[in-house]
Amino acid sequence: MTTFTSRSMLLLSGALSLLASASSAQVAGQSPPNLGANGWLNQGTFGGGGLLPAPGSPPQFLFHQDPAHPFVPNGTGRQPTYRVADLDANPNVKQWAKDVMKKDNDEVIAGKMAKTSRQSCEPAGMPGYDMYGFQPIYFLQEPKKVTLIFTGDHQVRHVYLDVPHSANVKPSWYGESVGHYEADTLVIDTIGFNTKFFVDNYRTPHTEKLHVVERWRIIEADSILEVRFTVDDPDTYNQPWTAIQRFRRVPTPMDEQVCAEGNFLLFDYGLPKADKADF
Repeated sequence: MTTFTSRSMLLLSGALSLLASASSAQVAGQSPPNLGANGWLNQGTFGGGGLLPAPGSPPQFLFHQDPAHPFVPNGTGRQPTYRVADLDANPNVKQWAKDVMKKDNDEVIAGKMAKTSRQSCEPAGMPGYDMYGFQPIYFLQEPKKVTLIFTGDHQVRHVYLDVPHSANVKPSWYGESVGHYEADTLVIDTIGFNTKFFVDNYRTPHTEKLHVVERWRIIEADSILEVRFTVDDPDTYNQPWTAIQRFRRVPTPMDEQVCAEGNFLLFDYGLPKADKADF
């Protein structure tokens, strides 16, 4: 594993984020959060596949493990298992999506490997990006753009500040993200997704109408980064739902980690190939 960025790059990230903060504060009288100069690692301690229900959003709107098939994570000394959703416990998901998930659950219970973004070396889409674990997420804040980088396979998102969405967005893995600062919070609005990824760790499908709004802010004495995201897809969910993910500050440099390199015929999914542009 080689070092992708040095301490000077992290310092540059911090300087740019401070520049963005100063610029926004002068224009709008706000104090945007300084998200740069260090990484943020998913705490991964919540239920619901790594998510915490947000106040006001019914807890049953998050899928949970089918009690007949307990989830066993890695590192426990027991045989790990995959996530299998309790489909009867979530009244918010439309029947077509549950039918797709039922077929997938049956195949996983029968022994098939459950597909995940990290195992398949594919982008996680949204809000899967906010559920990435094991490696940190980094933020590069500039006056007109915020760039998010997940260390694992360097999955990158670009958020353009203080601009509207395009009139016609071509669907892609991470869609089109526009954002703005509201006091101490970075708000990101994303549309224009393709349907190649899952919404959550229970492999919930979605349509191209998927719409995700994130609110990032630093809490708990500047040590925890919290994102509250609202997921809306009128063809998949009966009503929007909101969940929380939290990250802790980690003073580690960004390392180069290539997911697909050398992983020929990775599991059952093949090797991702960038033979044409996504957009």
